[in-house]
Amino acid sequence: MKQQNNVVVTIGQRFPITAHKIGINGEGIGYFQHKVTFVPGLLPEEVAVVEATQVTDRYIRAKIHKLRKKSPQRAKEVPEIAAKVGGLEFAHIDYPEQLVYKNDLIKQALEKFKPRGYEHYQILPPIGADNPWHYRNKAQFPIEQLADGTLISGLYQANSQTLVDLPEMPTQSELTLSVVRRLLPILTELQMPIYDAKTNAGIIKAVAVRESQLHHQAQLTFITNSKKMPHKQPLLTLIAEKIPEVTGVFQNLNQTKQGLFWGEETWKLSGDDYLEEQLGDLKFLLSPRAFLQLNLAQTEKLYQVVAKFLDPKPDDQLLDAYAGVGTIGLSMANKVQSVVGIEEIPDAVADARQNAKHNQITNAVYYTGKVENKLPKLQAEGQYFSAVVVDPPRVGLADSLIQTLLSAMPEKIVYVSCNESTLARDLVKLTKSYRVSKIQMVDMFPETARVEAVVQLIRR
Repeated sequence: MKQQNNVVVTIGQRFPITAHKIGINGEGIGYFQHKVTFVPGLLPEEVAVVEATQVTDRYIRAKIHKLRKKSPQRAKEVPEIAAKVGGLEFAHIDYPEQLVYKNDLIKQALEKFKPRGYEHYQILPPIGADNPWHYRNKAQFPIEQLADGTLISGLYQANSQTLVDLPEMPTQSELTLSVVRRLLPILTELQMPIYDAKTNAGIIKAVAVRESQLHHQAQLTFITNSKKMPHKQPLLTLIAEKIPEVTGVFQNLNQTKQGLFWGEETWKLSGDDYLEEQLGDLKFLLSPRAFLQLNLAQTEKLYQVVAKFLDPKPDDQLLDAYAGVGTIGLSMANKVQSVVGIEEIPDAVADARQNAKHNQITNAVYYTGKVENKLPKLQAEGQYFSAVVVDPPRVGLADSLIQTLLSAMPEKIVYVSCNESTLARDLVKLTKSYRVSKIQMVDMFPETARVEAVVQLIRR
């Protein structure tokens, strides 16, 4: 029990609340006797009786007990699974309204960090998905064996280690989910040793399935606690027989007990080395650990925005920072003088080089390393970049990289962000020397609270 401002609330206590806005994690935000309260699934202007699930000195977390007043923006049909697993935080909102709220999350982040001139930024109308369902081209699902021997695979409940079996997942592509569901009986039949986190025993921890929409094929990777793979040959034979869409089977070693999914070592068990996918006019070869956006249709729209904002010229020397498998840089290669990509995952760099060859692109070079370490070395060697695209992970840009960019002063920077908070934080420093021209939200993850934004930065 906590107390602040004479507010006494206990876990399990029920009280009425009205939501006023949506927070960065998709929850409704209201106040109970002036104390901020977060309620997942509650929309602005909705009134509900809620039940306290967590109480601190600063805030209350609660769940909906009874909805008294519904918003007209509430979706008429909400998948039951949305209340059990992550990845569906916005599924209770009509899709057009999801886009409005996501644009608002960008505005909230800017208001919090206040980068130079933020009140006047041009935030363009959001670009939504034609189909907000079944878009995820990759599934990364843990596998667990129940006491009766049944195998389940899916996602964990929010803030827990309770695995929820997912025969259906409305944002997952039908092929990726189908591969997982056909795999479980095979593992059961062969009595494959499933990893048990409590005892640190067993071998198979999880599976990763990636789909090629181009060829309607799949790549399957077992995440294991050991290099061993019992019944390897019967396993591969049954996969080939019962899941013919799988063209390559791999094994990845992850012996850590932490929540990391991938280990550092991956090898092929059978089939093709790569999965081929198409983006725009280019075809990309993907190894198991290669990063590719999960929503292919929206990725093409995203890259169109990047190209428009970058406005590449024939004499531009382009830096593709956080290059992944080279998708952004290679998509620009025919419009610029040269492309230099930097990526810290060696497998992705190998893929990027292979993809350049695969598309007969000769003006692109890729380096392995962290951008903040490699870029200063390239500059010391006399390399200059007139245009830069940064597409960092959710943690945003390293401070040392920002300082390097500010000292190099390329004419134009396009920042592709998957986290509006770290974007707004980084803009505080970047706007000392650059002007934010436009911000465009592209909805890469419908039904979630995740925001993808593209920012055009012009040198002052």
